[in-house]
Amino acid sequence: MSTQFPDDFKCPISLEIMSDPVILSSGHTFDRVSIQRWLDSGHRTCPITKLPLPEHPCLIPNHALRSLISNYTLVSPSKSQPCSQPQTLVSALTSPSSPIGTKLDSLTHLAGLTKRDSSLRRKLTESGAVPAVLKFVDSEDPVLQEKALSLLLNLSLDDDNKVGLVAEGAVNRVVKILRIGSPDCRAIAATIITSLAVVEVNKATIGAYPDAIPALVRLLIAGKGREKKEAATALYAICSFTDNRRRAIDCGAVPILINLLDLGLERAIEVLGLLVKCKEGREEMMKFNGCVKVLVKVLKNGSSRGVQYGLFTLNCLCNYSESFCFEARKQGVLGICMGLVEEENEKIKRYLSNLVQTLNGNHAIG
Repeated sequence: MSTQFPDDFKCPISLEIMSDPVILSSGHTFDRVSIQRWLDSGHRTCPITKLPLPEHPCLIPNHALRSLISNYTLVSPSKSQPCSQPQTLVSALTSPSSPIGTKLDSLTHLAGLTKRDSSLRRKLTESGAVPAVLKFVDSEDPVLQEKALSLLLNLSLDDDNKVGLVAEGAVNRVVKILRIGSPDCRAIAATIITSLAVVEVNKATIGAYPDAIPALVRLLIAGKGREKKEAATALYAICSFTDNRRRAIDCGAVPILINLLDLGLERAIEVLGLLVKCKEGREEMMKFNGCVKVLVKVLKNGSSRGVQYGLFTLNCLCNYSESFCFEARKQGVLGICMGLVEEENEKIKRYLSNLVQTLNGNHAIG
């Protein structure tokens, strides 16, 4: 099955589709299991560049890539029909005289081809086909719309395409889908936002669109399970840009995310871990009755990544407010921390140490 996926989805070490992609300090992405095995064997060089690594290399989760991989099969088109030559498909897609059925077939086949062929993705954008694809994203026909979104997602996989797609007006179309599209289309649209936001300059551009962040926040409220997860992932991707954190907070994201976290959407703690970095975010979290209890639940039951972000968020809040620090001690956070001392994750160790010092010292900054 792995041969059906783009090469970028495969770990350079195992050559298998990555289940937990992480970024090494060299800038290259590997599956966590494979690169951890490499490091545990005593290697302190990047397997690709051969450049030296720190004694304790930091493995940064590649959330955008993980989300794209996990959703890829869900947006894959049918392969039951034979495919025409790419140029013929592009011509049929862009020609005003092509019947709508022919255009749908072209969208379907091109989506199938571009998910495996990065060179075709580049050729398709260079051919001037993007406006035609965006036109079908605007279509009122849900089938055409979904196929066009699938193709647009594939085109966004290449970093060289990301800025150009935004310049062509992709964000406006995608945000509209976030507001009024079908559940499947909304989930794909949120994934496209995540993909486009991999390029740093796009984070600011997307956040500046008047309805982009509000549409994602509304999807957190009204969406189904997959839509909520993809909306949270998209918010995480764009809120690494500081100004977008305040926009998300102004849209009421904090209480929504805490409620979703309480209901089991762990991706929410990762977004909260970004929003807590600004004063407005901390103040909104402190207003939420029961915030400490929800964060404690993450420390008790969360994954390694969830615990990491939970510790960081709690420490920021305890440092900010003496009353929050008191409540955290009252909820038994120190005892929970003692139960985490055997953790081997370097970030958990660091955040754990910081939180214990904060709780013991109670040096809130107000």
